[in-house]
Order: sequence, then structure tokens, then C-alpha cells
Amino acid sequence: MNHNHIGGELRETFPEFEELFKVVEGSMGYLPNAYLGMAKRPELLKSFSGLIIAIFTQEGLNPGLRQLIALASSLSSGCKYCQAHTSHGAERSGIDHQKIAEILKYKDSKLYSKSEKAVLDLAFAAGATPNTSSKEHFNELKKHFSDELITDIVSVISIFGFLNRWNDTLGTKLEDVPKGFIEEKLIPLGWS
Repeated sequence: MNHNHIGGELRETFPEFEELFKVVEGSMGYLPNAYLGMAKRPELLKSFSGLIIAIFTQEGLNPGLRQLIALASSLSSGCKYCQAHTSHGAERSGIDHQKIAEILKYKDSKLYSKSEKAVLDLAFAAGATPNTSSKEHFNELKKHFSDELITDIVSVISIFGFLNRWNDTLGTKLEDVPKGFIEEKLIPLGWS
């Protein structure tokens, strides 16, 4: 793990992606180093960007819930880079710091609704290796969500399966913005 440390690429190296970089930066508050790593293969970055935009702009799921799904999947896989990004993204989407900090105790937390708990049950199970999702997860989800929204939930988990492997394998350097969020907002609440 972390053998090929990426994130040292300069943004200026990829002028053809400057418009995309500005959109991503506007949405996330910073430009992820993962984008700079993917930019070395332009078709990869174009395809990834199209997929991530489709998944994160689809009508239906609350943006904060999308981030919590991504965070749970990343926690389950162990990707610290994506955990930092998605916890910061959850906060930017309006999720309270305490709720983010309690995600590992979501089953017993009063901060999570029954529908959120059903989603997180699947996200933690599907983010694990090997995948431990089951029919029971989907039976519970169907009590709260349409088939289309369940597809959206699985889409978030799946794109983070890619991102967790990409960033963990390459040892992508964490940016200052999500790192600062973890250090200043979540560690004081018991995040480790």
C-alpha cells in the first residue's frame, strides 16, 4: 500500500482539464490529487468524471446521504484518503459534525434514521472485502427506497470501490482542506 505516492503532479501540467478542475474545485472546495493522477490518462479522467457527475447529480438521494454512503464504504474498505474526502463532503452537504463522528456507531445512534441505518448497513457490507451484502440488506432498503434510489445507493458504493482501490494502491497524497477538516472538526469529537 502507498507504494507509488501520487499527488505531486502540477495542475498546470494538464491545461486541457482546467475547466473540469475548476468545476470539481468549486464543488469540493479543493482539487483532489486523484484527479491529477488520473489526468495522466486523459480518457480515464474523462470517463471517471462523467460517471462521478452522473452518480452525484442524479435526482433523488439527498447529497448528504450520498456522502454518508461514500464514507461508510470507504471506512469499510479502509481507505483513509476517501474517508477524509467523504467526511468533509458530508459536512459540506449539511451533515452535522457529531453525526459524521458517530458513523461507526450508527446502529445505536439516535442521529441516524431507520432508512439511513438500512443504507449504511448495505454500504458497510458492500464496501468490505469480500463483499458481505445480502438479500436481507435489499429487503430492508425496499421498505424505504424505490428500485431507482437503490440503484443510486449501489452506484455510490461502487464508484467508491474504485476510488478506494485507486487511492489506497497509489498512496494518493491527502490535500490540506480535508486533512484540516478531520484534524479541526472530527478528531476533537473522538474520530480516529
